[in-house]
Amino acid sequence: MQKIISTEKIPIKIWLDEAEDGAIKQALNLANLPFAFKHICLMPDTHEGYGMPIGGVLATKDVIIPNAVGVDIGCGMCAIQTNIQAESVSKEQLKKIMSEIRELVPLGFDHQNERQDENLMPQGFNIEELHVVKNQYLSALKQIGTLGGGNHFIELQKSDDGFLWIMIHSGSRNIGLKVAEYYNKKAKTLNELWFSSVNRAADLAFLPFKTDEAHSYYKEMRYCVEFALANRKLMMDRICSAVTAVLSSVAFEPMINIAHNYAAWENHFDQNVVVHRKGATSAKAGEIGIIPGSQGTKSYIVEGLGNPESFMSCSHGAGRVLGRKAAIRTLNLQDEQRKLDEQGIIHSIRSQDDLDEASSAYKDISQVMAFQADLVKVKVELSPLAVIKG
Repeated sequence: MQKIISTEKIPIKIWLDEAEDGAIKQALNLANLPFAFKHICLMPDTHEGYGMPIGGVLATKDVIIPNAVGVDIGCGMCAIQTNIQAESVSKEQLKKIMSEIRELVPLGFDHQNERQDENLMPQGFNIEELHVVKNQYLSALKQIGTLGGGNHFIELQKSDDGFLWIMIHSGSRNIGLKVAEYYNKKAKTLNELWFSSVNRAADLAFLPFKTDEAHSYYKEMRYCVEFALANRKLMMDRICSAVTAVLSSVAFEPMINIAHNYAAWENHFDQNVVVHRKGATSAKAGEIGIIPGSQGTKSYIVEGLGNPESFMSCSHGAGRVLGRKAAIRTLNLQDEQRKLDEQGIIHSIRSQDDLDEASSAYKDISQVMAFQADLVKVKVELSPLAVIKG
């Protein structure tokens, strides 16, 4: 931990040297919520979001806040190690694998041409009880197994012990967005009816668990978390088949998965509270997680240290220093292309519009990792070989 702000109702504990003003302002709003518990945490990748900072961790007493989860519910990472030595894979083979992946996995706004098998969808839920999910279900059957846009990506990577890895960053697609929007609007309406003292401008409308709406949101949110996992699983299965089509005698280790946009009932400091992680990752003692870098920088497989001061959480990535529009407006296309080319990374930065996810738009991942040495320990260091952006 780098610093503590102790001027508000509860403290703000910060795992970075300097957070942007907008993120701090949002953290101050969180720290003065009447139901906020113990302290607010800002992870080392923190930057301003909607209502709550990305990289923020908030625990609440008997209340859930849709905007403290965000619109891409269940967004997260998965990764698989292969038995292949990365040095044995030629650049031409990497290009062929990436071409195969593009045939199998719809990118950006693209969906599947046909509805996928319903057995691939989350099981164990009563869809009739899930108002938004029920309305979006048929559309979601065409969204499962698709990457999405923005900062979502597929990478082939080389580990520090020489093996070829596959990594995916993706979320719950449109179904998560619809759930988030519906319940945030519902919370705003109810808060106005209750004459809530919570600052409306802070965009932190809440749902107490004494209400049916809170329980409904929690169920639909959990469905979206499971849908995001199912989405990554299907993509990973198809990516593995692309690798197998190009390379011989490939074997795959079990998939590692971790989400970073969700809320969950957990016990901290001897109390059951709702922990909101918005762009933050669970890091319980011994828990294996994934912290990706930016395009062209290293990523990490980590083990949680279970630090109670962070509500057993860590960063979800490097964290932005430039918004997408600012990155497109200010970064130099040739400089960003050269950075990747000099590392021998196969990429798709072709125009100025592709710079929204350039590595210069993000913080230094090595510094981010140094700031959270008390939260996680690195197990595997991964360097990118080829990147597909959403």
